[in-house]
Amino acid sequence: MRLAIGSDHAGFEAKQSLVAYLERLGYPIIDAGCFSEESCDYPDYAMLVCDSVVNHDAECGILICGTGIGMSITANKITGIRAALCMDVDYARLAREHNNANVLCLGARFQTDTAREKTTEIFLTTPFAGGRHTKRIEKIHDLTGR
Repeated sequence: MRLAIGSDHAGFEAKQSLVAYLERLGYPIIDAGCFSEESCDYPDYAMLVCDSVVNHDAECGILICGTGIGMSITANKITGIRAALCMDVDYARLAREHNNANVLCLGARFQTDTAREKTTEIFLTTPFAGGRHTKRIEKIHDLTGR
């Protein structure tokens, strides 16, 4: 599974650490930036990662900013993206099982590297439950353009 990952300056160190972890697990990574702690705008990197997911260059995206909130709001503006801000493994599991989320948003200021790794691993390995959740996902897609 190819992953696209991006961060702003507040999430840069967390992104670097998570990329190293994911590469050790064997995931191919598209690193969309940012590439330093120099101040930058999170919507730019959210767009790059989400474009990779929508265009099928990556199966899932990961976005990291200080809180994860800005990245989540931005990502969910893009048609075809279901981004979830996940603070722990329970959020990650339910985001995949119930919402078929395809972009994981993380807050660098609120999780340790170990917690981010566990949350990401659960997000990437949990399948969508389908069933009654499918019609809800379809209803979300029907809201496009409203």
